[in-house]
Parts: sequence; C-alpha cells; structure tokens
Amino acid sequence: MKKEFRRTDSLVNQSMSGVSWPVRRVLRQVVPARSHAARGGRIPDYVGNLGAGQHARGRVIDCSDFGFVSRARGVWWMFRFFGHRSVSVLNGGMKNWLHEGHPVTHLLSTPERAQFRAERNAAWVKTYEDVLQNLTDRKFQLVDARVEGCFRGLEPEPREETEPGHIPGSINMPFPSFMDSSGLERPVEELKEMFRNASITLQKPFWVTCGSGVTACHIVLAAHLCGHPDICLYDGSWSEWFSRAVPEHVISEGKGKKQ
Repeated sequence: MKKEFRRTDSLVNQSMSGVSWPVRRVLRQVVPARSHAARGGRIPDYVGNLGAGQHARGRVIDCSDFGFVSRARGVWWMFRFFGHRSVSVLNGGMKNWLHEGHPVTHLLSTPERAQFRAERNAAWVKTYEDVLQNLTDRKFQLVDARVEGCFRGLEPEPREETEPGHIPGSINMPFPSFMDSSGLERPVEELKEMFRNASITLQKPFWVTCGSGVTACHIVLAAHLCGHPDICLYDGSWSEWFSRAVPEHVISEGKGKKQ
C-alpha cells in the first residue's frame, strides 16, 4: 500500500513501504521536548498518531526549495534519540522527488494510530558543563556545523544578543558542505574525505554543535553514513555557550564577548 506525506500544496505518493513524516509539524512537537531536558513527554502520543509504531519503517522528507536541509536531519536524529532506529531521510527531499518525476497527489491520508514507546538515549545529549570540562580533559573532538563566517566571528548570528564566534578547540564543518548543489547528500567516500580534510578522526569520540542544536544533525547523519552512528550532540550549542561562557572561552575574529 502506498503511503503519503503532507506538503504545502500536494502530497507525495510513496512507493516504498513505511510511514513518511511532515517535518515542520514533527519539529514543532519534538524540539521542545529535546531542548528542555529531553523529557519526551508528548512524543509517544504524537508519534503514535503519525502511524509510527515501535518497529515501523519511517522516512523524513524535507519540502524546502533546497531539497535536503536541516529540519529533516533534525527529525531523523530526534526519532533515533527517542528509540526509533528504523528511520531514514529521503535524499534530496521533495525538490528532487519532483525533479525525478515521481507522482504527487492532492489527497490526504490518515494513518492508523500505532503504539510508540519513547526510550531516550540520554547519553547522546551533552551539556554546557560537559563541553566546558572537555576544554581541560580533551577527551573528544568537537565539530561545529555553522557557516564559516559565524564560526570565525565575522558574520552576524541569527539570534538576538548572540555574537558570532566559536568554542575553543572546536573544528568547523559548515552544514551546506555535506550536500551538492541539488541538495543531495554527497557520496560516502566524499564524506570520509571531508572528515579527513577537517582532521576529524571518525574512530575517536566526537560531539557536534551548531547555533541551536539542529544543523549539527548534518554532521551526525554524515558520520552515520560513514559507519559511526553514535555521535553526541551539544544541545545548547552556540546560543547557550555564548550566554554562559566567560569572554576568554568565546573565540572570535570579530567583537567576541565583553566582560
């Protein structure tokens, strides 16, 4: 039976088995649960209403013009964080689905409710204190997914009262670099080469960060495709770090942080 997922003005008929999830609606439900102590209280009911049972195969599809941006990866990570491992992202999103000539329909589908039990993997989420301790311990690599200008402190942050810059010792791998110009994920061998060029050792522990904990999931997915699935996320990311860190822990070629 063909499954469908909602779009702004139409639906895609999925020829593959499984359930497809509307990215924006899912994020509105799951991001608050992750960002506030990752409790997941509303997750079981919401996911169950999507027809996503504990063992259902799921696909996350982004409907942005670029094709495969952060929201889809964020939802993919969220479902895995809450214990649903049989989930994937449609490469290229809606844009490439249409470009390849796959069918769409204006009809809506109502999935049959399923039972979902959220079992969060708390070890995947790291705190400000964890990252601060690593400035001394150096036990893991920290990779930042923001664009280079924000990382270096030369381009403004999109968040008020937050200046650009980066955490000491972090390495920049801008999230757009993981996709080609059409929005497709780069081949695995290219991803591995990107990590090597950035001096990231995939066999050693590394955590990811970004502006607010969403675009970092680009790096998580890339590492997953390269055979390293258990990458940890600094949930508060730069927005929290800038607000809490002492000025010497805000590395910037621009304003930085004043006392």
